[in-house]
Amino acid sequence: MTVAARTQVAIVGAGPAGLLLGQLLHRQGIESVILEARSRDYCEARIRAGVLEQGMREVLIEAGVGERLEQEGLIHGGIYLRFDGENHHIPMSELTGGRCVTVYGQTEVVKDLIEARLDSGAPLHFECASVALHGIETDAPRVSYELDGVAHELHADVITGCDGFHGVCRPSIPDDVLTTWGRSYPFAWLGILADVAPSTDELIYAWHPRGFALHSMRSLELSRLYVQVATDAEIAEWPDERIWSELDARLQCDGWELQHGPIREKSITPMRSFVAAPMRYGSLFLAGDAAHIVPPTGAKGLNLAGADVTLLAEALVDRFRSGGVTGLEEYSDSCLRRVWRAQHFSWWMTSMLHIDPTDDAYGMQLQRSQLAYVTSSTAAATSLAENYVGLPFERAPAAHG
Repeated sequence: MTVAARTQVAIVGAGPAGLLLGQLLHRQGIESVILEARSRDYCEARIRAGVLEQGMREVLIEAGVGERLEQEGLIHGGIYLRFDGENHHIPMSELTGGRCVTVYGQTEVVKDLIEARLDSGAPLHFECASVALHGIETDAPRVSYELDGVAHELHADVITGCDGFHGVCRPSIPDDVLTTWGRSYPFAWLGILADVAPSTDELIYAWHPRGFALHSMRSLELSRLYVQVATDAEIAEWPDERIWSELDARLQCDGWELQHGPIREKSITPMRSFVAAPMRYGSLFLAGDAAHIVPPTGAKGLNLAGADVTLLAEALVDRFRSGGVTGLEEYSDSCLRRVWRAQHFSWWMTSMLHIDPTDDAYGMQLQRSQLAYVTSSTAAATSLAENYVGLPFERAPAAHG
């Protein structure tokens, strides 16, 4: 026996994209059901991005999930670029008319959004198995899935694919409709979460002949750090002592010392760029990692997802309230303009700061020259700052009435 149900918007995926979309729609009186293949514990434990653009911060606050963000988020008005043992500050807020970023982990964003969803009573189902999409080329799509061993079929006006790069939604679009672009990088990031106060007030992006390093943080007591490693690196090859030694070497700067502490988590992240277009097929709309991936150097992945669903929510509100279709028709093109800008910025930051094992000494000298230019030219620094703090989110007034 199959249990049938109906909603206005079926949201596949309970990552930040799907949860934020559900929250934005709920506040505008639009029904949605969120289906997630993983457990709640898994979703709330994934250590991912930690830098929110100003636009993302504003959307979360407007969506009613900004209380902890405003209390605990660390507002940063700049970043440091470190190379050849010297530190250079990029005063982003000063260069962009007061715009800034907020350090607040994606894990915390997801926790806040799940709590808000559960408090609202709107449907959120974890551990959904055998999720499949049907009829997406029509105006009567549906999602089939199993929950606690029971078969379900969810009928909707619209399906939104917020289920990430490895989800089922993007592959549901016919191959002859979808165009994809991608690039894999010849290095990866080894990230750690350490129980030690940050050794810096703002993020440090370090270029070093041995490889890139990044000093970030999650709070005033918790540090998040990364080192560039080989694509085939294994966690077992990187005991704590080796990680701290490499961080010491790559982040070295006169008069500065990196504080060490217990490491509570380690992970290796491959580096890739990916874009799929269009982000709409029939009644299916893709958002976030389901449609695009960026290397984390530019801190854009979570923020792109937020921009996608902010635009999508407003288009859906217009559709259900007044029958307007312009926002939905323009959704893919509007998102992709921002996506490609972020793709370029993320590629540029990655190429400038990482040592490419397939390159030669000539390439390293070009990187040094680029870094010297960015840190000595107001025009170049402003370009970096504008992209890093993020372009304003596209907004449609129809959703704010």
